[in-house]
Amino acid sequence: MHAAQAHYRGPKGMDAAFNRVARWLVERGVNLAGAQTLTVTGRKSGTPQTVPVNPMPWDGREYLVSPRGNTQWARNARVNDAAELRRGRRRRSIRLVEVAPADRAPIIRAYLDKWGWEVKRFLPEGMGTEPDDATLARHVGDLPVFEIR
Repeated sequence: MHAAQAHYRGPKGMDAAFNRVARWLVERGVNLAGAQTLTVTGRKSGTPQTVPVNPMPWDGREYLVSPRGNTQWARNARVNDAAELRRGRRRRSIRLVEVAPADRAPIIRAYLDKWGWEVKRFLPEGMGTEPDDATLARHVGDLPVFEIR
């Protein structure tokens, strides 16, 4: 487990509404550019919490990146690594294992190559979707990354 990062951009206004619509569609099997729903157990409430996510295959493994930063789902996954990914009727029980900040840069870069168009407004100030190596190195601790197992 890694220390909590300070960066966090929670869904507000239209983003919150879009998340609800995206979650509803994905739960019904609609493929929104590969999106799935992630269900994790709330670390305080103990109840299931579900959000839309973009699983990303990279280098023979699969990852979740939290472009909004230290989100509720990331904090919950640090406490209880058991989770579920779902699209429509297809469900998959998984474990989420946090990737050390020192190992995140190439995964984040691949994620931004694939999903940057969708998540750019959530990224830390000054990062952008095509950060140079120094900028990316400054922000790897801001974006939690979990390997899906």
